[in-house]
Amino acid sequence: MELGLVLSGGGARGIAHLGALQVFREWGLKPEIIAGTSAGAIIGALYAAGMEPEDIFEFIRSTEIFSLKKYAVSKPGFVDTEKFYNRFCECFASDNFSSLSIPVLVTATNLLSGSPVVFSEGELVRPILASAAFPGVFTPVRIGDAYYIDGGVLNNFPVDLVSGKCEKLIGIYVNPFEQKGYQDFKHSLSILERAYQIRASRDSLSKFEFCTVVISPQGLKRFGTFDLNNLETIYQLGYESALRTLDANRGTFEK
Repeated sequence: MELGLVLSGGGARGIAHLGALQVFREWGLKPEIIAGTSAGAIIGALYAAGMEPEDIFEFIRSTEIFSLKKYAVSKPGFVDTEKFYNRFCECFASDNFSSLSIPVLVTATNLLSGSPVVFSEGELVRPILASAAFPGVFTPVRIGDAYYIDGGVLNNFPVDLVSGKCEKLIGIYVNPFEQKGYQDFKHSLSILERAYQIRASRDSLSKFEFCTVVISPQGLKRFGTFDLNNLETIYQLGYESALRTLDANRGTFEK
């Protein structure tokens, strides 16, 4: 395969993937295989289904899958992941990986065994919802006899799934790690999000060297995993970062 693409998790920051994919369109870059986790799994699957980045943006904004409006951070509560199922089914020709025009690999975590799982065939919608089921916020997703949660728990930047399968590999990483003070942690969810970030960063940064280039938009640190108030800005940061990175590697990725 000529070009592979890896999309990290990052919640609402995953909108930056869409800005980058807009640059792909403009440059005529066409991934032949996509691996994604969490937000990256959702966006990768929708893109592989033929949706334009702008249309995916509007779908995610209207679906509010990264919103906490129905989650009470001050007391126990969950967002029912299953409630998004029908909306996502509308985006695909059929609820099957075979309906995608580009092969997609989606990571999730088996809640009971604690093992990483990769979905690439059969049922499509529940695996991508499972990949984005942030623990403690979204309910685990049942697929067959097993229950799955966010793939980012064990593999937030699944470079390993496509490394060696393509001549060139572009990674887009949208889950930056920043220094924080204790006063920044306002409630239990912020602690949970921080723990997730620590684990994801330690695993992900070591994989950068296996990519031909990594697009890692600067400026994302100020946005939270569930920040739906700045989606246009996040999209633009992804666009600008991809443009700069590809332009700096013009010899590798010609228009």
